[in-house]
Parts: sequence; C-alpha cells; structure tokens
Amino acid sequence: MQAKLNGQRSATLQGRYSAQHNAFGVLRLAMACGVIIAHAGPLGFGQHNLGAATFGRQSDLGTLCLYGFFLISGFLITDSALRSTLRQYVRARVLRVFPGLWACLLVTAFVFAPLAALYENGNLDGFWGHSQGPFDYVTTNFLASMEQFPISGLLADTPYGQIVGGPSAFDGSLWTLRYDLAFYGIVGILVVTSVLHRAPRAVLVLTAVCYALVLRDFFTAPTWSSRPPQHGAIGPFPLLGAFAADWTLMLGFLFLLGAAARLYAQRIPVTRELAVLAGVALVGSLWLGGFFAVGLPAFAYLVLFAAVALPKRLSAISRRHDYTYGIYIYGFPVQQMIALLGGARFGMLGYIVLSLLGALLFAVLSWHLVERPALGFKTGSGRARHRRAGGTASPRPVLIPSPVSVAGAEARTGRHKAGARHSRSAKNIPAAAATPRRAERATETAASFLAVPERTRKDLPFDPVRTPASHTRSGRSHRAPTTSTTPPR
Repeated sequence: MQAKLNGQRSATLQGRYSAQHNAFGVLRLAMACGVIIAHAGPLGFGQHNLGAATFGRQSDLGTLCLYGFFLISGFLITDSALRSTLRQYVRARVLRVFPGLWACLLVTAFVFAPLAALYENGNLDGFWGHSQGPFDYVTTNFLASMEQFPISGLLADTPYGQIVGGPSAFDGSLWTLRYDLAFYGIVGILVVTSVLHRAPRAVLVLTAVCYALVLRDFFTAPTWSSRPPQHGAIGPFPLLGAFAADWTLMLGFLFLLGAAARLYAQRIPVTRELAVLAGVALVGSLWLGGFFAVGLPAFAYLVLFAAVALPKRLSAISRRHDYTYGIYIYGFPVQQMIALLGGARFGMLGYIVLSLLGALLFAVLSWHLVERPALGFKTGSGRARHRRAGGTASPRPVLIPSPVSVAGAEARTGRHKAGARHSRSAKNIPAAAATPRRAERATETAASFLAVPERTRKDLPFDPVRTPASHTRSGRSHRAPTTSTTPPR
C-alpha cells in the first residue's frame, strides 16, 4: 500500500520536484541562448525572427523562449514568496534585477555607445550633448521603465536600423523588465493580503480569467493562426509607465500559470504519456493553427515536465554560477555591435556563434563582478548564515512543500541522540547532546532550515522587440523596435 501511495505521489509535480535538484536552471539558460539565436535574423541580417515562418507567424523561437521565461518565473517567484516575509521577498527581487541592470545600462551607454559613435562618425562630436545621449539613457531607464532605447542617433545603418528606418535600440530586450516587475509586485500584494497562503484559489481564478480572454481573442480572430489583437495600452502607472494590453495578457497568463502550478503542484500529474500528448498538441498548433488556444498550455506543461524529468545532474548547471540574466541583458547590445562591425560576413552560423560567445563573456563578468556580490546582501554573509545555523551543515534537498514539523524533527533527533549515548563513550558525546537544553535549541535551529532557503533565481524576462510606438509615461503602450509582425525578442 505504501509503495502505491509513493508511486502516486511521484507521478505529480509535487512528488517529482525538488527545490535543489531540478532543470529550471538549464532550461532558462537554453531559453536565453534561444533568444539570441532568434534575434540573429533581424539584428544581423534584417530578416524575421528565426522560426516565424515555420510557426505560421503565430510565434517564433524568441517569443517561445519568452513565454517559457515567464512561466518559470511565475513558478519560482511564487515558491520564493511562500517561504519569505514581504521584506525578504522585496529585497530578493530588487537585488536580483537592479544591480545587473544598472551595470548593463552603464556599459551600454559608456562603452558600447561611444565605440559605435567612433566607428560610425570617427569622433564623439555631438555624442555627449545629444537629446537622447548616454546620460539620458541611464537616468531615464534607471528604474527599468525603458523609455529610451536609442543613444545619440546611432545604429541607423545596421540591418536592424534599416528595418526600423532610423536609429535603433541598443538593448531592445530590456522592454520586458517592466512586465517582470509588475508581476513581482502582484505576487507581493498576494503575500501582504495572505491570499497566497490562505486563498490560493484566487490565483487559479485569475489564471482562468486570463485564459478565457485569450480564448475570446482566438475565437474572434479572422483565422486560427492570427496573432492576438493589441487592445491598446494599460496605464500609465507611476515609475513603470504604460503596458501593451496584448503582451500583458499573454505574459500575465503564462506567469499566473506558473504560479498556479506551484500552488497546486500536488494535483498536477507529470507523466510521459501526457508529455507526448502535449508535444503533439504543441507541434500541431504551430503547424495548423490554434497555438494560442491549445499550444500555449501544452508548451507550459512540457516546460514543467522537462524541469522535473530531465536528469538530476543537470541541476548543477546555473546553480553556483548563473549566467542566464547576463546573457539576456547583454545579448542584444553585443549582437548590435557585431552587426555594426560587419559580422554578417561570417554567415548566419558564424554570427550566432560570435553573438553567443560575446554575450557569455559579458554575462560572466556581470555575474562575478556585480550580480553575485549583490545577492550576498539578500541573506547576509556566508559567515553570518553559518553562525545563525549554529555551525550545522547545509540541509539536504527536500521536496516541496516539505511538511516537516519541529516537533517531529525533535522526536527523531531525540531518538538518534538517545541511541548515540548507548553506542559511544561519554567523552565522545557532543556538548549539545550532553546538555538537554542546548540540544533542544540546536534541534530547533536545524529544524528551521528544513524549509529550503530561497534559491537564487534569474527569471529574466525575454521578449520580442517592437519599435516603441511610444515610450510612455504618456499613456500609450510601450513597445520595442519592430522587425515583423512577430517582433524580435
């Protein structure tokens, strides 16, 4: 009977997911690289995003990766919020997003842009005092609203500049950060109101409402393969500006789907048979139409299945050194600079390889010099954590939600120590075991760590890039430079 129960548990998302051993890290890394590969078309050669024609213009490789990022972000951010106070949650999100972003803005404005100006004009005349100069670029985008994409009128002659008909974005991928921050804020509100802990069905209802709106757009579209209508703008909001309604719906649906999957992990079956059906539904919808109605949920299931079904050894990727965020935020400017220098002469494959290597170089520097040091402020120094833990070793990975009570832990620890006293000499017994009061305190400290510490996550937003019809605090929706009906991400 117990074996049957264990089998039923392992066939669910909760039963197969471990907070320490999962493939979310390698999936995010692959998606970050997928965004760069997709952008090779418009940024390097003035073509559509890779995959746009194959997917019937419904989506493309970069947009699929974007959807995956927001799905994973919803799952992991909710998992983090369930194990954090509001203060811890906000601090973790701020430290994860902003230090790396600020460094990227500075590098783009004061390294990439001056080099581009020297290459295009042979000097820096008019560069610093331009109405959209490097200083304006940093100060305008400091809070991730991304109201300014070009710098000093540069990059007009790149393949992407020729598509948009003028100065083009230095880092168009950053437009999705405002959506990330908005969804992080929504989760924060759910934490404050205790909805996340006491009324998780509210998240399920929100997810269902978003999906109903997606279906409404699908059934009212002229064809099964039509993209969702834009529906104008939402906002503007203080600090973040306005949001494109269509992207808010699609990205919000994926984020909420990830959050709901975390909250109801114990009810989601995870089997190979369902994964095969989801794969068939995804491929069929991309080929025949119906991706937004059928393909999106199928894609979401495949991502979650891969996260728990891929070999556990893959969990080591991105655990200690997570370069995903850096690859995302530096990929676009690196590709623009390579295109400016004539990288297209190496062909599509050569351009992609150069782009990936260049983005990885800056991602490594960003992680080791900026991101990881900043994350050290999230929970204090390693030495302080060691002192708070009473010198205990790092906890072993546990499954979510790990319902282990302190009382149960004390009982097991007590039995263990009682047995130890019979098998060891008195002089070998640790002081904590010899003194009951101290032993109790040590047990409570250890039990508190059974709730897995918050994992470092890099849910970086990645999305197609539409030319900002406006960069708003004015009320119109914010979009990044467009290359096609399916913009580059």
